[in-house]
Amino acid sequence: MTIHQMREEVFRIIFGLDFHEGEDIDGLVEQYMQDSCDQKVSGREHRMIAEKAAAIGRMLPQLDAEINEVARGWKTNRMGRAELNILRLAVYEIRHDTSVPAKVAVNEAVELAKEYCSPDAPGFINGLLAGFVTE
Repeated sequence: MTIHQMREEVFRIIFGLDFHEGEDIDGLVEQYMQDSCDQKVSGREHRMIAEKAAAIGRMLPQLDAEINEVARGWKTNRMGRAELNILRLAVYEIRHDTSVPAKVAVNEAVELAKEYCSPDAPGFINGLLAGFVTE
């Protein structure tokens, strides 16, 4: 499984968490990994996906606050769910995951937006994340 595919699985998990607010994050992550993961994953990949998704799930309010600090005219409560969760993943990687270079996180977010969002979303996401890279 590629790193991009692992990131895509993390995105799918955190997207699903939006529909289960207040529930056990670790349990939801494990349920997804068992029932819905589209890729065959090794034990190491399973652990990496689950750990990142759970960490992001626990940090959603903080990540949303960080996004709202940078967003101009588009607060998180006005964003589409796919765009918001792509941003949450990217902001987590930029600010809280030292193993991912910021430019890689931005590029990967744009690629996810191309696949899962409207045609305008990649530019929106790239522009908003630029505020995190230049800080």
